[in-house]
Amino acid sequence: MSDTSRSRIAAAQPTSYPPAAESPMPPLSTASTARSVTHRADPGSLVRDTLPLLRDWLPRQRWFSGKGHPITALTPASVTLLPSSPGPRPDEPLLLHLLLTVEQRSPSGATSTDRYQLLLGARPQAPVAHDANGNHPNAGTPNGGTPNGGDPLDRAPSDRDPERMRAAVIGRISGGPHDGLLTYDAAYDPALTRRLLRFLADGGPQGSRLGALRFSTLRFNNLYGPALADLATPGVSAQVGTAEQSNTSVIYGDAAILKLFRRISPGLNPDLELSLALGRAGSSHVPTPLAWFEADLPDLPDTAPPEDHRADAAATRRAQSQPRPQQPQPEPATLGLLQRYLHGAKDGWEFALTHVRRLRTDPEWQSTRNGRPSDHITGNFSAESFLLGRATAEVHLALARTLPVAVLDQRESEALADAMALRLDAAVLAVPALAPYRAPLRRIFRDLAEAARDGRVLRAQRIHGDLHLGQAMRTQQGWVLLDFEGEPAKPLEERRRPQPAVRDVAAMLRSFDYAAAHLLAEVAPAEPTRPRLAALAATWALRNRAAFCAGYAASGAADPAADPVLLHALETDKAIYEVVYEARNRPDWLPIPMSAIARLAEAASP
Repeated sequence: MSDTSRSRIAAAQPTSYPPAAESPMPPLSTASTARSVTHRADPGSLVRDTLPLLRDWLPRQRWFSGKGHPITALTPASVTLLPSSPGPRPDEPLLLHLLLTVEQRSPSGATSTDRYQLLLGARPQAPVAHDANGNHPNAGTPNGGTPNGGDPLDRAPSDRDPERMRAAVIGRISGGPHDGLLTYDAAYDPALTRRLLRFLADGGPQGSRLGALRFSTLRFNNLYGPALADLATPGVSAQVGTAEQSNTSVIYGDAAILKLFRRISPGLNPDLELSLALGRAGSSHVPTPLAWFEADLPDLPDTAPPEDHRADAAATRRAQSQPRPQQPQPEPATLGLLQRYLHGAKDGWEFALTHVRRLRTDPEWQSTRNGRPSDHITGNFSAESFLLGRATAEVHLALARTLPVAVLDQRESEALADAMALRLDAAVLAVPALAPYRAPLRRIFRDLAEAARDGRVLRAQRIHGDLHLGQAMRTQQGWVLLDFEGEPAKPLEERRRPQPAVRDVAAMLRSFDYAAAHLLAEVAPAEPTRPRLAALAATWALRNRAAFCAGYAASGAADPAADPVLLHALETDKAIYEVVYEARNRPDWLPIPMSAIARLAEAASP
């Protein structure tokens, strides 16, 4: 699930902001004759001058999770200069890696603190000569353009997307030593993302450090060392992908893709952890991991209620004078993962929709009157669903062989069912349309708890955690699964927790329902063909769901359909999540999960 909010370009100047932490990097050394302001820039002072612009820019980014809550503090946790090689030129842009600590306050007064990663680019605007009429020679070009017909983000004309390029611009610094300097999200600057790739290519299996950052390169794949360095040359394209919402990906030519994690937490990101485990196990169902980078995070500042400032000062001093217990050092935070790019592969979601749309255009569907649609019409994706189910099971089996597994006892299994029931109660309060289904849905979760009391044993292991058709790619060699980080909104510790593997199966079954529902997306409610199309869509989803489960079982993994109590509980839990999400973000899509809720509730009714 994702947000589709758009960005604006204006950068408002707040009246005040917290002072930035001093940069650990020294000022940039440069010849006194250098005329470029980036050559004279000091990273710490440049970041301080950029903070007012970031306050307005951050909430407009679709990967920013704190939309709607004011930023009360914005502080750099680390600032690392990524220099060019062999040395900076006066006309080169500056690249800084930032970890930003963002504090926000909710309407209730509670404060929350998050960390975000940003590649900060900075370059001067070239002087512009206006014509005799006072007109800019490149009027109308994105971001103001440059006199030579290029643009500040070094994009080729064919790659220009004015909306995305405007969103990348943070703003122009006004006044002070950095007056006129343009700051922007460097993920959209090919020259700077190729510079970042050079550091990844040089990381080596033992890693290499630069300031707070550590770069590591794997040696068990076919694309490393000189080959990766070749991708960092100016002749190779470096374009931002369009699919991510919570992260940002940069595609280098047709060989590699770098995922930049935006919201950062201490600890190994599951996408890196599971990709490494599957890669080392020789799995063909995951893109080959090539390199990654990480950082040691300073502790987050304590967030206190607003009333704490009234506390007795003497008591505060006494508390501060007491020795603090030794705290364990936090794990390094994963910042980015470089993998082989699946050039020419088909996106699973679009691949499925292509088949779904054929149900409207296939003339044979009109000749089937009152009976069930023929296999020729609705079974045209079933073979792919079978193969996708088998690939999913093979990934689960590989993860179970390489990472710890667990057996949930009765108490843990009951707690799993109770957590689902609590999520249902909360969802009913958020979406009253769920209320009529509450009793039968609770019965589904109660059946799971009763099965645990009767001795039903559940196995738990590492899983994908957010599996759907959009997280799968069909290559010539077979299906490949992507993005093993789980649901980004959940805490990292929860995403790394072993879970029943059937949770991934249930999530994919829900994805088939979503794909089938698109058959009716452009059909008016009163259109005479709608009932027949609705029957086709339901049959398509049913047959592909069955094919996926059959493929899963054919791999040697446990048949998901053999434990309908667990499968129905997990599918219901997922559908409830979808109802809340769609009600808040895409109300027009709410009927899709609500139809599943009605189906699941009817099956659970006595």
